[in-house]
Amino acid sequence: QVTLVESGGGLVQAGGSLRLSCAASGRIFSNYVMGWFRQAPGKEREFVAFITWSSGSTYYADSVKGRFIISRDTANNTMYLQMNSLKPEDTAVYYCAVQTARSRYGAPASYDYWGQGTQVTVSS
Repeated sequence: QVTLVESGGGLVQAGGSLRLSCAASGRIFSNYVMGWFRQAPGKEREFVAFITWSSGSTYYADSVKGRFIISRDTANNTMYLQMNSLKPEDTAVYYCAVQTARSRYGAPASYDYWGQGTQVTVSS
């Protein structure tokens, strides 16, 4: 069983930065993948980025590539999302998630544990 708690969301002006954190309790095994997703009002939940827990390999959605950086601190079971050059279209609830068996990294249905989400609002 894994419990995830996100923090760090808030209101920021376009062009600004925010850093989200995802603290995990429970055992995070080396083969796990951790990801960030977001969901804007009236839209489906969409993939943002993932990181493999063991090697730290990363992958980003095209919409955030070059602006967002995903990282993890294995000693403290925490994952981060550094968001730079934020745009109004980045406004959404951001969720962190854990995938316990390697599957489709971009599909929400392939993740087994989810946090409660944190709101990010970018004003123009």
